[in-house]
Amino acid sequence: MTDLGAVATPSLLLDHARVTRNAARIGERVTALGARLRPHVKTHKCVEVARLQTAGHFGGITVSTLEEARAFAAHGFDDITYAVPIEPGKFGGAVALAASGVRLSLLTDDAAVPGPLGEAARAAGVTFDVLLKVDCGYHRCGVDPEGPALVEVAQRIGERSSLRFGGILTHAGHAYHARGAEAVAPIARQERDVMRSAAERLRTAGIEVPVVSVGSTPTVVHVDHLNGVTEVRAGNYVFFDLTQATLGNCTADDAALSVLAAVVHRDVHRRQVILDAGAIALSKDRGAADLDSGGGYGRLLDLEGRDLGLAVTGVSQEHGTVPVDDDALLARLKVGARVRVLANHSCLTAAQHAEYIVHDGPRVMDRWPIHRGW
Repeated sequence: MTDLGAVATPSLLLDHARVTRNAARIGERVTALGARLRPHVKTHKCVEVARLQTAGHFGGITVSTLEEARAFAAHGFDDITYAVPIEPGKFGGAVALAASGVRLSLLTDDAAVPGPLGEAARAAGVTFDVLLKVDCGYHRCGVDPEGPALVEVAQRIGERSSLRFGGILTHAGHAYHARGAEAVAPIARQERDVMRSAAERLRTAGIEVPVVSVGSTPTVVHVDHLNGVTEVRAGNYVFFDLTQATLGNCTADDAALSVLAAVVHRDVHRRQVILDAGAIALSKDRGAADLDSGGGYGRLLDLEGRDLGLAVTGVSQEHGTVPVDDDALLARLKVGARVRVLANHSCLTAAQHAEYIVHDGPRVMDRWPIHRGW
């Protein structure tokens, strides 16, 4: 096996032991809570990682782009939820996937969409499950769970012969602004309870609700129960990252993703080194900067995974700046030295690269491709 020190930089590293452990941990938790797991694959966009997540589960996945859906369908995943509200420009792509034999679930929160979507499906001879997006407090997308649109849009979906009302779906994205179990747990309960109440409103109106779907890594980590929920769509948990660690949803030792970088410049007077990993390799996400202002664009590890106590504090396109106050460490980080930068936001960092270098400690095990695009 190749040693990490021989891998070209910058490269995206995936710790095999950690990603396997993370997948098992949350998979077991969702099962114990009585729901089924439909993992969101946008975090990694990788078939091999999705297979780790779905092993022992029913096999359904969630995607954020139709290109992701096409890539995963080509590798045998045939039960897919496209978790962005569908718009007319994407009807053709969705129809083609459904015509290929994929059970594709779409979502909307707009009363004007079911009509033309139903016509497009009817003309192509396909049928879609359509989920109604509900706002559980994030206020990004979704109908008001207590407003008239909840029943109206669900009824409009059910009126089309080529559409099936699939149920309701939400995302508690506001959990990413809460730190620790005491702050996240109320949001997790809100996510669950809003959806249970919305499902009951629809059932009272005579509408069957087959799926009640929730999903965020912070809420699934901290929720006390999922009674009334049928499905969980968390995704980030499979890698975790420094943001999740700062928020208290994991520890830094759970973070499976890092970027291998080389020192390309050392300045003993300014007491800093420059890495060949900048904004493109790391992303410009500063993580939970309001809670940890010193986290920068990622924390540094050595090749064995030991924390060096350093952070990338500045980035340009291909350069990362790392202040180094310790004389011995500055002497050690000479030009050519290799380090690993733990990702602040694993989803965005992964999307910057074409493949994962899968490793076991300092040894390379495999290379797994990343499927990007829209």
